[in-house]
Amino acid sequence: MSKSNFTDKVFLVTGGTGSFGKTVIRFLLANKCKEVRVFSRDETKQDQMRTDFDDDRLSYYIGDVRDYNGIESAMKNVDYVFHAAALKQVPSCEFFPMQAVMTNIIGSDNVIRAAIRNNVKRVVCLSTDKAVYPINAMGMTKSMMEKVAQSYARGQGNDDTVICCVRYGNVMYSRGSVIPRFIEHIKSGKPLTITEPTMTRFLMALSESVELVEHAFNNAEQGDIFIKKAPACTVADLAQALINLFKVDDVETRIIGFRHGEKLYETLASKEELVSAEDMGAYYRVRMDSRDLNYEKYFSKGNKNEMSINDYHSHNTKQLTVKQVEQVLLALPEVRAELDAWEQKKV
Repeated sequence: MSKSNFTDKVFLVTGGTGSFGKTVIRFLLANKCKEVRVFSRDETKQDQMRTDFDDDRLSYYIGDVRDYNGIESAMKNVDYVFHAAALKQVPSCEFFPMQAVMTNIIGSDNVIRAAIRNNVKRVVCLSTDKAVYPINAMGMTKSMMEKVAQSYARGQGNDDTVICCVRYGNVMYSRGSVIPRFIEHIKSGKPLTITEPTMTRFLMALSESVELVEHAFNNAEQGDIFIKKAPACTVADLAQALINLFKVDDVETRIIGFRHGEKLYETLASKEELVSAEDMGAYYRVRMDSRDLNYEKYFSKGNKNEMSINDYHSHNTKQLTVKQVEQVLLALPEVRAELDAWEQKKV
């Protein structure tokens, strides 16, 4: 599916008032879609979007993906769905795991069922690196979301609703992420709280998350999971890069240790997945296991390559230096805006 095929199509974006939602909506409007339906439960953010976008191609639907009837009614005559609604904060999900279950698993089930019922052409569900070898409730529920998506994909034919997922790491400057928090602390003179200096995280811009979703729309077959390769850096180097960009010398850093459910590094693809994954250059395609439950029809042989394959994680991907992290940060419009405001304040 090429960009030109976005023209005159109707899209629905669950969680459309979030960081990804607003970014992908700008992309769709720029590519001349017919309508974008913003589905979320936050009426205040929807009202702000009406003002910020001021585009009559946007329609707003108040609702929660936990409520099947609400999402089903919003799905009528929709061509394509981006499913971005989720509970994403790791500590919050640790303390309220059933809330994560209801949104990330049951809510995703509702979205996919409604899409199939309304003959939507394609659904892309947004997942996370935390779904691989999950140790926290957020990752576990996102991993289950992937399994739910693939369970429906197994029952769909080539001409039916195509159901796929994308999986990516930290999106820089998304709401609630570490970069805006570090900047806020730098500007207010507060100490930078660092969980563990050697902790690594993948780095992806919001624009790259949209590219990943577009790639899935262009290439997905039933049950595929797409992963965009990305560089990483340590939390300590990220903090130092921001300190350098804002040219402050007296910032205190305070190590607070691991938060609830955090890992030292995040994994985007397991070695078990990579054994059969398709390397597409900038992306991996992980295909679903399409076998049925009649295992006696199958037999397995040892794979000599399996032992030599490692997981793809933020410790063994390309590691950026502090200077390289600075360049990545300078490419973000939000960071440049913060730096401009900071310089104006000092004048």
